[in-house]
Amino acid sequence: MSYLCTRPGVLGLFTLHTFMARDRIEGEKRVVELMIRLYCRHKEGNRELCSSCAGLLAYARQRLDRCPFGGAKSTCRKCRVHCYRREEREQIRRIMRWAGPRILFFHPAAAVGHLLRELFARGGAPAARRPSA
Repeated sequence: MSYLCTRPGVLGLFTLHTFMARDRIEGEKRVVELMIRLYCRHKEGNRELCSSCAGLLAYARQRLDRCPFGGAKSTCRKCRVHCYRREEREQIRRIMRWAGPRILFFHPAAAVGHLLRELFARGGAPAARRPSA
């Protein structure tokens, strides 16, 4: 899929995949942080992140930094390698289930970008873990 950029001073054809692949890990970090902050503020009633949510955010950032897919990463929901521990995975699922539908109203650009990344994501095993032929 591609589109023609028609803004004055910008010429050329860009692929949607190239546009969305830039800073994929950083984009995922931003979306996770927005969702955790939204959950903590509106569901739990805290003005600042509580210690539990702050710990989960730090854990999520650490896991994203160590993602074996790097720039070719799909969204975590579509990933075949689940790198969260069981307790944190359940906690993040609960947060995503609550914050996912609501983030569209609070942070529409981040929500649409996340949905597009999920729609056009390519899954697969990391190169280091592929069986050799």
